[in-house]
Order: sequence, then C-alpha cells, then structure tokens
Amino acid sequence: MAYGGSEVVPTAVKILVAGGFGVGKTTMVGALSETGPLRTEEIITEASTGVDSLTGVEAKSTTTVALDFGRITISEDLVLYLFGTPGQDRFWFLWDELALGATGAVVLADTRRLADCFPSVDYFERRGTPFIIAVNCFEGASLYELHEIKQALNLESEVPIMLCDARRRQSGKDVLIALLQHVGSARTRGEPARVTT
Repeated sequence: MAYGGSEVVPTAVKILVAGGFGVGKTTMVGALSETGPLRTEEIITEASTGVDSLTGVEAKSTTTVALDFGRITISEDLVLYLFGTPGQDRFWFLWDELALGATGAVVLADTRRLADCFPSVDYFERRGTPFIIAVNCFEGASLYELHEIKQALNLESEVPIMLCDARRRQSGKDVLIALLQHVGSARTRGEPARVTT
C-alpha cells in the first residue's frame, strides 16, 4: 500500500509458540498461518524409543525437528511471524537461535502432562521474554480451574493464562491478542521492551 506515493513498510513482530512434545505447537501455527506453514516434521522412528516419551500422545506419528513457521498479516503495517519450537530436549540447542528478536511467546500446556511446559516457562523467565500460558484443551483431559493451573506452574501473578483449542483459528487469534496485550502491559508498567538477542 502507498500513502502519498510512499510504500508502507509493515512492522514485523516475531512470536514463538513453545511447549512440550505433542502439545499442539505445529497444529496452532498451521491453523493461524495465512500461507501454507513451513514445517520440519519427520516420522517418529524406533531411534526415538527411550528418548521421546509418547505417554499421553501415543497416536503421535511425527515430530518437529527444527521449527514451524507461519505468517499472519494483521494490517498493512503489522505482520506477525510465528515460530513453533521443537518440543524435545534434544532439539533445544535451536531455541536460542529461534528466540533471537522475539517480542513474546505462547507456551502451550497440556493438563495431562503439565510438567512438560516447565522448561519453556523457565526458558522465557530467564530470558525476560514476555509470555502467556495457553492451555490446549485436549479431548478427555481433566478440567481444572485456571487459577489451579497457574498455581501448579508457580507463575508470576502478571503472567496471563487462558484456555484454547490449537486446532481453531479464532482460538489461536484470541491467544495472540492476549499475548500482544500482555507485551503492551509490560511496557506500560515500565518493564523494558524485550527483543531478545
């Protein structure tokens, strides 16, 4: 778009989608992206036996080995770039690279395997990256009050937590809106704007 003969250069906002193995990161990026998402999924093989626990996600047949990538154009001057992180410990060496320049992060959680999101929470707390918790509501999972989950995760009071369905575009949008509001609130409170490097 052009205003007065000049091109509008959109602001690019980088957002990470993190969480444990099989929590729905690839699904959320795919549901949100306006283009076909870039995926680096591979078939789970016997080589991962004893390395990757499939407890709670026994039907899972593929895994992200590098990243998922998607794009959402919010307006002519704002574009969100989504980077889904790999969930297994053995791929965490990629996280520092993926986190470069990130404005904020969504940590997906699964109440059946809540402890799997602790490493993501710890990572973003250490880096000072604003994040929110989005509890992906899996069929058959036990239902808990959000304050119970927040307490179980030992989250700071200002960290937002919400329910979501990673398969649903509108639910994912609601999560991103909550994250951007949280980032804006952190800046209003006088916390430094964190674009992690």
